[in-house]
Amino acid sequence: MTRTISTALQTHMAGEVTTLAMCWKVTRTDSTIMGFTNHDRNITFDSVTYLAATGMTPSTTKCNSDMSVDNLEIDSVLDSSVISEADLMGGLYDYAALQVFLVNYNDLTMGNLVIRTGYLGQVTLNKNQFTAELRGMAQKLQEYTGDIVSPLCGANFGDTRCTINLTPFTVTGSVTAVTNNMLFSASSLTQGANYFTNGKITWTSGNNNGRQMEIKAFLNKTVTLALAMSNDILAGDTFSIVAGCDKTNATCQNTFNNLINFRGFPSVPGMNALLTTSGTINSVS
Repeated sequence: MTRTISTALQTHMAGEVTTLAMCWKVTRTDSTIMGFTNHDRNITFDSVTYLAATGMTPSTTKCNSDMSVDNLEIDSVLDSSVISEADLMGGLYDYAALQVFLVNYNDLTMGNLVIRTGYLGQVTLNKNQFTAELRGMAQKLQEYTGDIVSPLCGANFGDTRCTINLTPFTVTGSVTAVTNNMLFSASSLTQGANYFTNGKITWTSGNNNGRQMEIKAFLNKTVTLALAMSNDILAGDTFSIVAGCDKTNATCQNTFNNLINFRGFPSVPGMNALLTTSGTINSVS
């Protein structure tokens, strides 16, 4: 990453006494921008206010020339007015863009020096604290790209490769009975067994408004979520729910009439076929 620094800030950093503060700019996938700083007072820079009350502490940053992923972690306390456990567990900070930079808090006109850019990776919670790792651009080099050959379809139901219009397979409803934050019933869901299995629910009201979750199972008007919602599900909460697809060619053809866009390879031999030996092994005496 190419870094730029103003002459004034460079001169200040070369001096014997500096007045530097580190700032973190978080841009969530819902376009919400949040700012934090390790300074003892709030800092407003480029129209973003960086809060000092959150008590964020960065770890030592390690960079290697072999293009391996940089390691940087940020520790902070949970503050319901800024960052809550429910928001973290609800995925609001998943893949949020993060920029770390230095400023002279006594003279912000000097500009900033960007230290790191990337996005948030794994977040771990411990009582009233959380630790978030920053994954740099080199993280992309560690990821596999391209299609995987498998018997099941590699497209996501309703995406541009699948091409299915999800509107006819989307219904709305409201919760009528709650067992826990993973299991609830809705009397308006009269579809057959497994119709919504592997589908997705989007909450449109209640404590989880705006959040989504995959569906593990559906049977007799009862929905089982893949993971528990971070906030309590209550009777009367409304939602939008989309049918699921098990990604087999039979379902693609018989249920959705979309076999022409099936992205799987059902004729590919599985591991059992690869490990099976045939023929007679002749021994040599």
